Amino acid sequence: MTMDPLLLTGEVDAATDRLLRTAATFDDTDLAGASLLPGWSRGHVLAHLARNADGFVNLLTAARTGEPIPMYASAAARDADIEAGAPRPPAAHLDDLRRTADRFAEAVAAMPVEGWAATVQTRRGPWPAAMLVWGRLREVEVHHVDLDAGYRPADWSEAFGHRLLHEVAAGLADHADVPPMVLRFDGSRHELVVGDRAAAPTVTGSAPELAAWLIGRSPGTVLTVTPDGPLPQPPEWI
Repeated sequence: MTMDPLLLTGEVDAATDRLLRTAATFDDTDLAGASLLPGWSRGHVLAHLARNADGFVNLLTAARTGEPIPMYASAAARDADIEAGAPRPPAAHLDDLRRTADRFAEAVAAMPVEGWAATVQTRRGPWPAAMLVWGRLREVEVHHVDLDAGYRPADWSEAFGHRLLHEVAAGLADHADVPPMVLRFDGSRHELVVGDRAAAPTVTGSAPELAAWLIGRSPGTVLTVTPDGPLPQPPEWI
């Protein structure tokens, strides 16, 4: 999957359209219902996605202007904004999602070529500005699943699944307690090796399903393990 931010904008637009169609079906009861994220309602997830778009606009502005603009004013302010936004009525959520998505698209369109070479400060440290469009796409696609409203990892494109899987598997190298595993894609000889291959079971499935299992969005029941046995237990994805 390309990481070119300008080529990924169409993927973000399509993912956002799918999210908006799902959000448009929610009534007050749906929004108050539990999401797949512990302690968060669907309203929390939608409020987070809107504030996340604003956060990415801040980072894009920082990359464009050179000003040290943080993604959020503070962690506490981010959390407070999500809590305040969660109980809003459906129309308010939908309007917020649309407006913030438009602001994100405008900020991407305003980026000069040299701006993509900048480094910005995210919540978890420095990040290349060229990765920001991918970051927004990942947020929209993963949290759409978290709404628990019919959108599943199987609905992710193969390209998105491959990119997410490679990113998550690469990040596992930073964890000392990761069990060894070989991740093999269905119908392909391509595989990713985590840890000591000699001691690793092979876990096989589609790229989206493998990625969803690694980030805790799927129990992995559609995956197969060779030799036969339980799935390894990946660390919590953050």
